[in-house]
Amino acid sequence: MRILIIYIVCLFSFFSFSQENLSELLGKYNSNQVPYISVDQLSIQKTEVILLDAREPKEYAVSHLKNALCVGYENFDIEVLKNQIPNKQQEIVVYCSLGIRSEVVASKLKKAGYANVKNLYGGIFEWKNKNGSVVNAQDKETDSIHTFSKKWSKWLNNGIKIHE
Repeated sequence: MRILIIYIVCLFSFFSFSQENLSELLGKYNSNQVPYISVDQLSIQKTEVILLDAREPKEYAVSHLKNALCVGYENFDIEVLKNQIPNKQQEIVVYCSLGIRSEVVASKLKKAGYANVKNLYGGIFEWKNKNGSVVNAQDKETDSIHTFSKKWSKWLNNGIKIHE
């Protein structure tokens, strides 16, 4: 019995220490070609920033940062965005659930000549985890957050998890 308890404690310790933290996760998927902006930095931003949501429309409909434009990921079209944002010096912050898809979209913006593009570190999950407000498709404040999938929902600690 004693050996079984030691085995269980060791197994629990292994799995709890092997879990990634957010910076490890982002380091695994991102190339850091786009600078991050933290939730804290964005929340005290004094200048006008254009927010781009790089999640899919069904995710955006559940929740998004107020005044963000849904640009999607799968069907992101830089040509459409060029018409919406002609000033390539405009400060732009791109976000998604955690900051992975948004780096891809932000990289495309930089490649198209946009000079002041940042990726929101931790995305909408980190925004909500730090008590930032989000709105739904009706522009009403909500606690629901689309988590993309059940697997990714572990990164959201604050709010109602939706992943259908």
